[in-house]
Amino acid sequence: MATSKRSTDNGKLSFFPNRRPGFACGAAFATYLLDMSATATATDPNLKHLHTAREQIAKGDLKNAAKTLNKAQKQMPNDARVFMLAGVMAEKSGNPQGALDALRRAVTLAPDWGPGLLELALFYARQNQFEPAIETAEKVARIEPKNLRVLAGVVDIAHRANHLEMAVRHLHRGLELMPGDATLRRALARDLTGLGQYDEALSLWGALIDEDPTDTQALTGRVQTHIAQGNPSRALSDTGALLQLAPGDSVYAYYNALAHGATPAHQPPELNRGMFDDMAEMYDLHMVRGLKYRLPQQIATKITALHPEKKLNILDLGCGTGLLGVFLGRIDGFLIGVDISKKMLEKAARYEVYDRFHNVNLLDALEDTPAALYQVITALDVFIYAGELSGAIPNALRILTPGGHLMFSCEVAPEDGPDLVLQANGRYAHKRSQVLALCQAAGFESVEVEETELRQENQQPVQGFVVTARKSS
Repeated sequence: MATSKRSTDNGKLSFFPNRRPGFACGAAFATYLLDMSATATATDPNLKHLHTAREQIAKGDLKNAAKTLNKAQKQMPNDARVFMLAGVMAEKSGNPQGALDALRRAVTLAPDWGPGLLELALFYARQNQFEPAIETAEKVARIEPKNLRVLAGVVDIAHRANHLEMAVRHLHRGLELMPGDATLRRALARDLTGLGQYDEALSLWGALIDEDPTDTQALTGRVQTHIAQGNPSRALSDTGALLQLAPGDSVYAYYNALAHGATPAHQPPELNRGMFDDMAEMYDLHMVRGLKYRLPQQIATKITALHPEKKLNILDLGCGTGLLGVFLGRIDGFLIGVDISKKMLEKAARYEVYDRFHNVNLLDALEDTPAALYQVITALDVFIYAGELSGAIPNALRILTPGGHLMFSCEVAPEDGPDLVLQANGRYAHKRSQVLALCQAAGFESVEVEETELRQENQQPVQGFVVTARKSS
């Protein structure tokens, strides 16, 4: 598959090609974050210590970074830069309260210093404290309206907070500073699509494609805008152009099927892998606090009720960052996680609850797993990306032990419509009656279907259902 021509950018503004959403005090921001015009001179007594500490923090050498910062503080007890870096170090060491205290101290010492304010705003955003994050980000944007590094951080915060109106406003401001910049225009077009302002988004995509007909990001963006607008057939010329640039690309072929009016049975894993990789650092807070995601806790409670001694093997399909394992705790057996995102699995491994991980597509995992291995199989908020379940459900029955349970969730499709619906948001919805019929046809002894609110989206509940299917003993 010719993936080299396709961008993995999924909508986050990045002026710096190696910067990803997450820990913001990296190489891209290094000079800016340590620059205070009043002190950043050749005679600055602390500058050497500060740069050394920054490099030590970046390498994870926190013990020596603390020693270096102590030396810097002795030389200049009220240097806001010392406290700012101390906050970065505290967060990296897993001490969010210490990070907050240090960053607030930096801002108290230098209330109008842009780097300190920006780092505090980014910290708030990483902790899903979006109200103070936005307030602080807007303040630093007013202080340094022409600083592109500030602009990148502010737009990053807007995206984390899902505040697309804020992102659009600052992206427009960025284009006043850098007229015609392709990166800014792409980001703006994506956010306008997210806001439903399709005509303006299509105009931006069209101009980018006129300038460079091989701009795969713009071609893909226009395809996605047509789909979101409910006019996938208008994307035919663009999907054809994409497949000419990268014949055999599974994502482009998927979009081409949509443009032809088909509902593909499955999504290619590559479609969402980059998105979940980028979300890994903030996923737990975003889902649990921001979107009120309770399924892992609910299913962990149900598993414990069925197996109070926790003597069982569990296969967690689409395990993500391991939230099921967090709520379940250690079991007397094997807890195996499967996910297409390597970054998600790395995050899950930190909890030291799972016994093993497989970085593969869940449908492949089900096909390749030997029979009668697991007492419980879970698939929480994952079949919404997998699509058609006619193969997954029988395979799950096969690899369950007698009396085992398959537990999974689906977003609900109207009963008077097709069995499988690909929604404008790119996720599949399943008809409850069809899922029940598939479980019964596969041979499950009993099937319980419970309607529930899966999570929040744009402050609105996402309706779905949870299936608990039992294999005969």
